[in-house]
Amino acid sequence: MTRTEEFQELRPLLFSIAYRILGSVGEAEDAVQETWLRYESTSTEPRSVKAYLSATVTRLSIDVLRSARVRREQYVGDWLPEPLLDDPYDDPERAAELADSVSMAALLLLERLSPLERAVFVLREVFDFGFPEVASAVGRSEAACRQLASRARRHMAAGRPRFEAAREEREELASRFFDALREGDVKGLQGLLATDVSMVGDGGGKAPQLARAITGASNVARLLGSVFPRMAHVEVTFTPHELNGQPGAIFHDRDGKVLHTLALDILDGRVQTIRTVINPDKLGHVGPVADAWAIHREIQATRPDM
Repeated sequence: MTRTEEFQELRPLLFSIAYRILGSVGEAEDAVQETWLRYESTSTEPRSVKAYLSATVTRLSIDVLRSARVRREQYVGDWLPEPLLDDPYDDPERAAELADSVSMAALLLLERLSPLERAVFVLREVFDFGFPEVASAVGRSEAACRQLASRARRHMAAGRPRFEAAREEREELASRFFDALREGDVKGLQGLLATDVSMVGDGGGKAPQLARAITGASNVARLLGSVFPRMAHVEVTFTPHELNGQPGAIFHDRDGKVLHTLALDILDGRVQTIRTVINPDKLGHVGPVADAWAIHREIQATRPDM
C-alpha cells in the first residue's frame, strides 16, 4: 500500500486514541492531521506503521492535553467532553472496553489522571498495546509504564459505578425518558430518575445553560418538565441519538441547526446523570450551530409573567 492508503486504514484508530486522551473532537482531528503531516514528510520507513503512527498521535495528544489543562482550569462553569456521535474505530475483540472508555463518565474520570497516566491507560487498557509499544509511545521505560498503568487502573476503578446497565435496559429506559420529556410529564420523569440524580450543563460562558448543576429527582424533573414544553413552543425539536456510546439526543432549532446535546447515564434502572453541552465551540462537528441566546430570549418571552 502507499503511505496514504496505510494512513487512511489506521486513521480511525488514531482518532479514537486521540479523542480518549483529549476529550475533544476538534483537537483529536488536529492531532491526527499533524500525525499525517509528520508521516508524509519523514524519509524513514518504520518497521511497524501502526506503532509509529500510534506513538506519534499519542505524543502529540499528550502535548495538547498539557496545555489544555490550563485552559480547562480557567473554564467558565463545568467542563464536559465534546459529544461524540460515532466512534470510527471498531474492534469486536475490544468492543466492551471501547464502548466503556468513550462514555462521558469515563472521559471525566480520565480527566483526573495525569497526561502520562491517561495516555498509558488508553493505549494499554483500551487498545491492548503491549508495554514495549506503550513505553515507546510515551517515552518512558516499561517498568515506569507498568506503574503508570497500575495507578491509572486504581483511579478509574475507584470512580466507576458498581452496577452497569445492559444496552437493552438503557435503550428502553431512555425511550421512556424522552417520551416523558416531549409531554412535559414531571411525574413520569421523576419516576425514571435516581433519587440523587444530577444534571450538569456546559455552556462555557458562551451560551445560556439549562442548569449549571442541579441535584435531586424532584428538582431535575421540575426543571425538565417546565423548560422543554417552552422550548417546543419556539419550535425546538430533538432527535434521540447515541452520544459517546450512551443514550442521548440532539436538539435543533426551527431551521435544523444544533442547539445542544443531552446525554444520559443509566445505571441500576434509573437515570443517574444528565449532561448537556450547549457551548457552540463544542458542537460544530455535530452540524451548523444555532444561536442559543436568540432562542433563550424567545423562550423567556413565553413565560406567563412576561
